[in-house]
Amino acid sequence: MLVDTAAGRQVPPQHRRVGYVPQDAGLFPHLTVRENVLFGARRATEEVGHAIDVLEIGSLGGRYPSALSGGEKQRVALARALATRPRLLLLDEPLAALDVSLRERIVPYLLRIRDEWSTPMLYVTHNVGEALALAGEVLLLEGGRVEAQGAPLALLATPGLSREARAGIENLLAGEIEGHDLEGGVTRVRLAGGLIVAVSIVAERPVASAVTVAIRAEDVIVATEPVRGLSARNVYEAVVRGIERGPGDAAVRCAVRPELPEWLARLTPAAVAELGLSPGSRVWLAVKSHSVRVASAPPARTAPAADFGTSHA
Repeated sequence: MLVDTAAGRQVPPQHRRVGYVPQDAGLFPHLTVRENVLFGARRATEEVGHAIDVLEIGSLGGRYPSALSGGEKQRVALARALATRPRLLLLDEPLAALDVSLRERIVPYLLRIRDEWSTPMLYVTHNVGEALALAGEVLLLEGGRVEAQGAPLALLATPGLSREARAGIENLLAGEIEGHDLEGGVTRVRLAGGLIVAVSIVAERPVASAVTVAIRAEDVIVATEPVRGLSARNVYEAVVRGIERGPGDAAVRCAVRPELPEWLARLTPAAVAELGLSPGSRVWLAVKSHSVRVASAPPARTAPAADFGTSHA
C-alpha cells in the first residue's frame, strides 16, 4: 500500500519504487543511453545489465537520445524504469507515438519483460490489440469511470470498444524460422504443435531463430468449406469457440490447434449471419503471406507471467 488516506499513510515518492514509462519516452537529452538507464539505479547493478540485455540496447550505450529512433527510445525508457528494481511498473500509452511496424517490434519486448521480471504492470492504452496481447485483466474506463472489468476477450463486445479502439495487432504467435524459399519468396515459420506459417521472405533471420508472427484480425478470411484455388498460402482448419459482437463488427474466436492461443477474425455481423457461424462451427481460416508480419524475438518464459492491468482511457 503506497497511499492510505484513511489511515494517514503515505509512502514518500523516493521510497515507492514505481517505474514509469511515458508516451514520449522522456529521456534526458544531455545523457547517453547508458547514463539514462543508470540514472534511476544510480549505479551499475545486475538489474541494469539484465535490462540492457533483455531490451537489446547494449550497442546503443554511447549514443544520445537525438540519435535514436522512436522504437529505440522506448526500449531505453523501459530499461531505465526496470533498472530501478520497481515494485510496480506504470506504462502510459508507451506505443501510441509509434507507427504500426515499430509497435510490432516493441510488443515482443514487453512480453519478455512481463515474463522475466514478474513485476505487476499497469498498462494504459487505447489499442485493443495491445490489450489482447499483453493483459491478463482489463479495466475499461469511460468518462473517468470504470465501465467494465474482466479478461480482454470477454470485453470485446463492450459498447465502449469502438472500431477505432479495436485497430491494431490482435494475433501474436511465437515460433521459430524453419526455412527460406528464396525462389518462392517466402519464409516458413514453425509455431507450437508444428503448425507452419508462410510469411514474406525474411532471409536475414537465421534458421531456428525465435520470432513472433503478427496477424491482424481483419486479415483473417473465414470460410465454412475447405478452401481451394486461393492465392493465400496459409489455410487452416479451425473450430469457432466464441463470437463477441461489437457496435459495428464481430470478433470470432477460433481454435486452430490446442497448443496455440485462439485466433481472432474480425467480420461484419452480416458475414457472421450469412455464414451461419456459432460456437462449435467448423471453419477454415485463410491468411495471405504478405499479411503476416515477423516481429523481434518472442519472450523466453523463465518465470511465471505477471498480470497486466490495462485501462482504456
